[in-house]
Amino acid sequence: MLVLALYYLFDIAHAGHVPRQSSSGGGLQMSIINQCSDTIWPGLVTQGGGGPSTAGFELTSGSNKTINVGSDWQGRVWGRTNCTFSDPNQPGGCLTGECGSLNCIQAGNPPATLAEITMDGGQSQTFYDISLVDGYNLPMAIVLQTNGISSLNSLKPSSTNPSCVGSVNDFAAQNFQPYNNHQQFLGTNASDPLNFENQTTASQVAQWCPWDLQVNPPKAPGDGVYPYPDSNVERPPYNPCFSACAKYTTAQYCCTGSHSGEGNCSPNYYSKVAKQICPDAYSYANDDQDSTFIVPKGGEFNVIFCPGGRSTTIIANNQKAGSSGSSAPAGSRPALVFAAKSLTDGMLWKGVYVGFWLFVLGIGIHV
Repeated sequence: MLVLALYYLFDIAHAGHVPRQSSSGGGLQMSIINQCSDTIWPGLVTQGGGGPSTAGFELTSGSNKTINVGSDWQGRVWGRTNCTFSDPNQPGGCLTGECGSLNCIQAGNPPATLAEITMDGGQSQTFYDISLVDGYNLPMAIVLQTNGISSLNSLKPSSTNPSCVGSVNDFAAQNFQPYNNHQQFLGTNASDPLNFENQTTASQVAQWCPWDLQVNPPKAPGDGVYPYPDSNVERPPYNPCFSACAKYTTAQYCCTGSHSGEGNCSPNYYSKVAKQICPDAYSYANDDQDSTFIVPKGGEFNVIFCPGGRSTTIIANNQKAGSSGSSAPAGSRPALVFAAKSLTDGMLWKGVYVGFWLFVLGIGIHV
């Protein structure tokens, strides 16, 4: 997961560094799928291992692209929105997730919903998560593909495939039921259903971003004074949201300085509501235990933008069930450091202190 720290030290040590991209890729496949109603521009950053041959591309609505990464790949995937590029190798401009050019030359600027993946995090484990630590711009799901690995075939897909839906246009009703007529949803079916958050209303989703963290807050009425409460002000359908850390870069919000380390940083006003909207996503830097998915290595992934439906509650439900999974020390994950020209001027991925071990004995995968 992300910890925003060591800004100036990082700048000195890594000035001008561009994460390595492998021309050959190889190893494992990752499919990036756009189920949004509009074109997006996925971006990728590689910190370690064999990276894909591309670091960014255009993806029209309803299309997908499969890329190859090394079995040791460490990196992140995000979606850029409202982009304009005249030359794929020259600077363009995106409303969210900007990374320097169509083929990214830096990590994406906040806000951006992130898929963070460490294919080989040590002890034969893969780590992955959906992160809102940099803010939120698009709904996202991560679907594990077992790739014929026997230890992955024994996992329940309902325990491995998180989804975060924080946009009202992609949000389903509280009685959301995707399994009618034997349908599948995010790699699961009625015999192994996902657990969804079922308390949040569409009105709450439309208003969840704290007023001061909106990328495009609604214009004030003619008299220049917003009414109180501001929930009466209609917000735009597409309403990306900075995190408090990304916007204000304070130690308290970013869990740096005197607020670094376990137990020294608490959820802030952004992370509390982000966690309500997307329970399985990282909401702030010290959110490891409730947000990291850990599985045996060797699997492949689908990263889906705008999956529809509702956000999942996989980790909370498995922790309550006890027998379905448990929290256990996951060992040390290598630090993932990315060069980025953003408000933070550098981001450090913190080693996992404790994670969610998803290995479930004796239960086969349903496809």
